[in-house]
Amino acid sequence: MSQPARVRVERLREASSATTLELFFDLVFVFALTQITALMAEDPTGRGLLRGTLLMMVVWWCWVGYSWVSNVVKADEGLARVVMLVAMATMFLVALAIPESFEDMPGGLHGPTVFAFGYLVLRAAHLALFWLISGGDAGLRHQIGRFAPTMIGGTALLLLAANTSGTAQLLLWLAAVVADYGGTLAIGARGWRLNSARHFAERHGLMVIIALGESIVAIGVGVTHLAISWPIVIGAILGLAVSASLWWAYFDTAALLGEHALSSAEGQQRVSMARSAFTYLHLPMMLGVVMLALGLKKVLTYVGDGEHHALSDALYGAPLWAMYGGTAVYLLAHVGFAWRCYRAFKAYRLVVAVALVALVPLVANLPALASLGVLAVLLVALNAVESVMFRTARDEARHGDGEHH
Repeated sequence: MSQPARVRVERLREASSATTLELFFDLVFVFALTQITALMAEDPTGRGLLRGTLLMMVVWWCWVGYSWVSNVVKADEGLARVVMLVAMATMFLVALAIPESFEDMPGGLHGPTVFAFGYLVLRAAHLALFWLISGGDAGLRHQIGRFAPTMIGGTALLLLAANTSGTAQLLLWLAAVVADYGGTLAIGARGWRLNSARHFAERHGLMVIIALGESIVAIGVGVTHLAISWPIVIGAILGLAVSASLWWAYFDTAALLGEHALSSAEGQQRVSMARSAFTYLHLPMMLGVVMLALGLKKVLTYVGDGEHHALSDALYGAPLWAMYGGTAVYLLAHVGFAWRCYRAFKAYRLVVAVALVALVPLVANLPALASLGVLAVLLVALNAVESVMFRTARDEARHGDGEHH
């Protein structure tokens, strides 16, 4: 049913699902994740990982904004369709500028400014659309008015960062992220609207799939210029086992129970759960998988490039921390997600996350392929143990009414 307002939009209903335009919109984020992984691979140091983390937080915040607005009105109808397409084009330009987001390359436009300006356009278009569709909702419009300063602060700080370098630049990026994330948290959940729990949960699940897809792409990219060999075959299988294990951890029951909890919640309780469990806690899931992708890419390069690396060479330093630490962050986010949504304490995932961090100094002495093998075995074992220990709850979640936690 069309909204009686000055702009033509169509309200989302509880039973709505993701539209094809939203899936099309997400394609540019696939490219952005690839760009972030490539940027970290070019500078596999602590500084490179920090830059990648900041970029991931900024890119995620762009996507998050449009996930909320497209849960209020249908993304492929009326004005929303036009804004989504404009945002998609802008996000693609932002992704193109990611290699120059911190340091400008010789010639052409100033890369950091292009990135920051693109971010400004994305956020401004999102805010404008939200403002226009909130005409008949005083609570939502008031919340948008309180939200606007956080957007202005974050984008202004990124524009300032574009004209600096070194530590000052990193501090400004960090301040921009704090302004966006902290400001949104500070204004509270009251006033925001969530029309469809199913749609919101589905959109975030699709983004997890996109991130996992990036980890698989990283496996192939790491060896695309190398002759196929047994080490590459083994490494690819182990890498895929790791990605599949992360898929299992999310989609076997966690995603189902999270969606059910969100559907059962009402009013501001639903909005608060959506903000904390999906908007905030899905960020470390995404970041963890992107970090993992960097580690997988490096491992496959190590085992396949016989000219520059021997099979006995160990993966160490930032790439190893990215692979093991990223997986640990992913699992820790699951612990928080499960507790926030349906008050389940994922003890096994917490134990494995801690073990992964503790194992880094030890596996740094193993060949790169062996370190990947240890990771794969731990994750496969985690899913196997949870499937056996919680068989009844798993069956109810997947085949029952979804109310068993």
